[in-house]
Amino acid sequence: MSQAEQEQETENLTLVQAVRDGLYTEMQQDDDVLVMGEDVGKNGGVFRATEGLYEEFGDDRVIDTPLAESGIIGTAVGMAAYGLKPIPEIQFMGFIYPGFDQIVSHAARLRTRSRGRFTCPMVIRAPYGGGIRAPEHHSESTEAFFAHQPGLKVVIPSTPYDTKGLLISAIRDPDPVMFLEPKLIYRAFRGDVPTESYEVPIGEAAVRKEGADISVFTWGAMTRPTVEAAEQLEGEIDVEVVDLRTVSPLDEETIIESFKKTGRAAVVHEAPKTGGLGAEISSLIQEEALLYQEAPVERITGFDTPFPLYALEDYYLPEPARIKEGIRDAVNF
Repeated sequence: MSQAEQEQETENLTLVQAVRDGLYTEMQQDDDVLVMGEDVGKNGGVFRATEGLYEEFGDDRVIDTPLAESGIIGTAVGMAAYGLKPIPEIQFMGFIYPGFDQIVSHAARLRTRSRGRFTCPMVIRAPYGGGIRAPEHHSESTEAFFAHQPGLKVVIPSTPYDTKGLLISAIRDPDPVMFLEPKLIYRAFRGDVPTESYEVPIGEAAVRKEGADISVFTWGAMTRPTVEAAEQLEGEIDVEVVDLRTVSPLDEETIIESFKKTGRAAVVHEAPKTGGLGAEISSLIQEEALLYQEAPVERITGFDTPFPLYALEDYYLPEPARIKEGIRDAVNF
């Protein structure tokens, strides 16, 4: 955080409170911004991310919808085409599939389909990922589905500061943004968040820890255990940790510059390994920095299975011990 950022008036917020603060800030400044979804109104949302917004802005701008994800996204696309800035909430990412067609067939294509005459300024918010002992369909991590789709941006914050700044950037973006919120860390820690409006640019990664021996790329809830693993390896391996913050578009410049410095890489994500974004980052390194490569890129990920129920949840998610093992494998190749 810069000196100017440190001098701002701040509040100490959890990540989910930063979501609410970002929504409130933009709704205050722009009458075209509205929130919609299942229970987002009087109930304040399943995770309370919209708490108090209904009382502040009324039912014209905080809209409770039926349990119909396709209808929620489709309605938001129509609103966006007419100049509003809807922010539909999908309660859990595992429920987003009925709205998938509306996202990839309409929201992502509106600019291209209309030859630039229309844009689709909407932000689709969805809590995602595991670790909270939730039932089936509540713990999925399918960011790769959406990163694969041209016309969509995919943003995943890991700190309260980034959450508010990235969300405001997403709301002001003229095109559709998937804003995926790692619910495992919704209330896991607090961080200083400026009370005023600010933006964190979409598409820029953040180096959370500098190092010289290996670059580890991660995002969302996996950032904290990756930094923890890197700190535990100090004195043995000097690990650089890069939090991508946006998985589409990737910050290719930061990825390649970090890799050229270390010559080794690992990717940590909780999604299944096959077809995950770890493969995309590995290919990018192959294409752009092959002559700097000292070892194969290590992928430390979830497994190629449906997300398990309670007893195996901790085993499924990468945690510091497994991340350290993967880093050692890459360095000792």
